[in-house]
Amino acid sequence: MAKKATKKIASKANKKTESKKKVTSQKAKTKKITPKKIEAKIVKAKKSLAKPKSTKKVASKPIKKVKTVTKTPKKVTGSPIKKVDTKINLVKVSAKKAPKKIIAGTDYKEQINNLDSIKKQRKSAKKPIITLPPPPVIEVSNFPKNKIKNVLISQPKPAEPDKNPYLDLGSRYGLNINFRQFIKVEGLSSQEFRLQRIEILHYGAVILTSKLSVDHYFRICNEMRVTVPDSMKFFCINEQTAYYLQKYIQYRKRKIFFGHGTMLDLVDVIRKNKEEKFLLPVSDVHKEQIVDFLDELKITYTKSVFYKTVSANLSDMKNLNEYDLLVFFTPAGIKSLKQNFPNFKQGNTRIAAFGHTAAQKVKELGYRLDIFAPNPFNPSMSGAINTYLKESNKR
Repeated sequence: MAKKATKKIASKANKKTESKKKVTSQKAKTKKITPKKIEAKIVKAKKSLAKPKSTKKVASKPIKKVKTVTKTPKKVTGSPIKKVDTKINLVKVSAKKAPKKIIAGTDYKEQINNLDSIKKQRKSAKKPIITLPPPPVIEVSNFPKNKIKNVLISQPKPAEPDKNPYLDLGSRYGLNINFRQFIKVEGLSSQEFRLQRIEILHYGAVILTSKLSVDHYFRICNEMRVTVPDSMKFFCINEQTAYYLQKYIQYRKRKIFFGHGTMLDLVDVIRKNKEEKFLLPVSDVHKEQIVDFLDELKITYTKSVFYKTVSANLSDMKNLNEYDLLVFFTPAGIKSLKQNFPNFKQGNTRIAAFGHTAAQKVKELGYRLDIFAPNPFNPSMSGAINTYLKESNKR
């Protein structure tokens, strides 16, 4: 028992000595790192931060403030660091109207506002403006405005009398309105058309100026057994002519363009399709202004006669002097007047003409022009007659 007790006491003593050795070894380690050594390390760190290695390079190449120019020079000397706002480079300005210099130090928003105020020139503005020659000046006679009772309109009888403006004038002023067509339209036969040596399928676009041109274009195609392809483009002078195409083709499946009554409305559309070859179906008597317009556009087109206007047979009419007013709308109608009534003397009969070509034809054949339309005050013939009747029939 005594031996066991001595062994326990010795083991406890050994444990205490081992623990004391560990403590002393830890204390020895802590004694190695003194405060003086720590301070010395801090001083060295501060010195290294105060004098970095990169200071030498910065001193050799100082940063310069440079004014940026919109036009970059061809040769640049040196490689100075430029302070330029990248947002300014996103604005596109035409070289002709851009300011010469942009200062980098100013606010970029002000510079962008200045650049936006300068409008960039559009490409469409560079295109030449189509200017047709001005129409000739039409002089109206000063013949006394006597009372008008009987009026002859050189047009066929209206299908809807309630919507006719001339019948409205007749009911308003108590006039006798008669309708008689002085001309008739005859289409060319397929043999006569072949003499022009025109292949319809050689053209990818057609310019249609009236419903008559639509009728005779498709009539010639049927007689010559030509099927109009779906890729054919139609350029119509107004919306009514465009919708009239539904009589022959499906409107939705075709490329159809239309204006508002004049060829000038089709300038931009024709220019976009100037690579096409255009076909212009006309009558033997047509307006030369359309041809002048197409010449100004400098496109490839061919004018072809599809129908002709001839004088109607008016042998059943005995005397024209019973009418106080004769109204004409085409030069062919006035020509028919001369052919059917070569001995006609105007006297007190007034003549009204619509359009510059018809008015010129009146004077060429030796007649007197009393009413002319369109004019600055009346764009329609019915309006011009109305203003005349206000003075002639006021009593």
